[in-house]
Amino acid sequence: MSESENRKILEGMFGTKGALLLSPEQEYEARSPDFVMEMPQSGERVVGRDAMRAMQEAFPNPPEAQVRRITGSGDLFVMEALSDYPGGGVFHVANIVEFADGKIIRETRYYAEPFEPPEWRAEWVTTS
Repeated sequence: MSESENRKILEGMFGTKGALLLSPEQEYEARSPDFVMEMPQSGERVVGRDAMRAMQEAFPNPPEAQVRRITGSGDLFVMEALSDYPGGGVFHVANIVEFADGKIIRETRYYAEPFEPPEWRAEWVTTS
């Protein structure tokens, strides 16, 4: 598949403001049967698109995601987002997505909670 087709898959999966544009079946088909998703901070690994689908179905209240940007080329992309979990908890998310033969073969997800910037570096930075 082409770079533009890979980007279209990601934009469909992650959408904007939490609205997924792909149906669960389309999202399932976008992943390779050999799909692997890793979350290094917790040490977890989801192996296979069937396991990913089962995990998603078991999650009672998935967070709303606001995509900040998707960048990349060829078969490697990075998606940045802000995830707002029901009942509390806002996390910045960096998702590294790798494609092979037009399917998502690997995702590596990093989650970070926002924090107040330290005073010592205030003279060199701006805040949003």
